[in-house]
Amino acid sequence: MKAVLLDCNSLGPDDLDLSALMALPVDWTIYPETSDREVCERIVDADIVLTNKVPINALSLSQAPRLKIISVMATGTNAIDLQAAAQHQVAVCNAVKYGTGSVVQHVWALILALTTKLADYQRAAVDGTWQHSSQFCLLNFPVEELQSKVLGIVGAGELGRGVAKVAEAFGLEVIYAALPGRQYADQQRVDFEAFLSRADIVSLHCPLTAETTNLIDEVELALMKPSAVLINTARGGMVNEAALKRALLNGAIAGAGIDVLTNEPPREGNPLLDETIPNLIVTPHCAWVARQSRQRLVAQAVENVRAFLQEEPLPRAVVP
Repeated sequence: MKAVLLDCNSLGPDDLDLSALMALPVDWTIYPETSDREVCERIVDADIVLTNKVPINALSLSQAPRLKIISVMATGTNAIDLQAAAQHQVAVCNAVKYGTGSVVQHVWALILALTTKLADYQRAAVDGTWQHSSQFCLLNFPVEELQSKVLGIVGAGELGRGVAKVAEAFGLEVIYAALPGRQYADQQRVDFEAFLSRADIVSLHCPLTAETTNLIDEVELALMKPSAVLINTARGGMVNEAALKRALLNGAIAGAGIDVLTNEPPREGNPLLDETIPNLIVTPHCAWVARQSRQRLVAQAVENVRAFLQEEPLPRAVVP
C-alpha cells in the first residue's frame, strides 16, 4: 500500500523518533510541506494519507480513487471535508489527548503573564525604570491575586478539564459555559451571557464549528468585566480579532492571550499583530508543541494506520 505524509515539517520532526511510523508495512512518501494546489497530485495514488493542517477537500477526494483512510495528526478535523470523505468511503481518524500537558501549561503561562504583568515588569527591570526608583521595588503595574477569582471555561473536554484542574491550586472558582442552542447533560453549566459577566478569566477549549465561529464578538466582549482576561488556545476563528483589538484599546477588557489566529501563518497580516495593543500576548500556535506532545501525536498516527492495516476497528474514527 502507498502512504503519504503531506506536511512532515509541521511536526518538527528533527527531535522526534519516527521509526515506528517508518516501520509500518507501507510504501511511504514523505513531503516536508504541501500547498493546497499540490494536494490532488500527491494523494492521487495513495491508500493512506497523513496530514496535520493540509486541507483535503471534496475535489481532492474525488481524484483519489485508492484512498481508504486519512489520519489527521491533530484533534481538529476542520481541514477535512468529512461529508465528502464519507461519500467516497474514506475513513477519517484523528488524534486525541496527546497535547494536554503542553496546552495546559501554555494556557497558564498566558494567564500568569497577563495577571502578574510579567512583560511590563521585566521591561521595567532593564530599561532604567528600576534603577531610578526611589524604592527597592516597583509597583508601577497593578497585580491582583488569582485566588477567589472566577475562571470561565468554554468546553469541558480533555483540555478544559485539564486547565480547570490547575485552577484548583490557585484557589479559583471554575464555571463552564452553556453555549446557546445546545443541550447539556451536565446541569452545572452557566448560561453564556451570565458566564461572560461572571468570569474574571475566559478560556476557550472547544472546536471551531459554524456555531462557534465568532463566538466572542463585540456583544460578548461588552458583557465581560473590564478587569477580565480572554485566553484562546483553541482556534482563531472563534474570536473576532478586530473586535478584540478595539476592546483592548478601549479598555473594555483587561487583557488577552492568543495562540491562534483565523489565518495561519498570517501572511496578509492580522488586527492583533499590532504592538500598540496593550496587555496582549500573541504566540504562533505553539501551545501544543512540547516534544512529548508531538511524540504522542506520532504514536497515535501509528496506532490508527496499524489498526487499518490489520482490519481492526479504527481507534479514533471520526464520524461526520
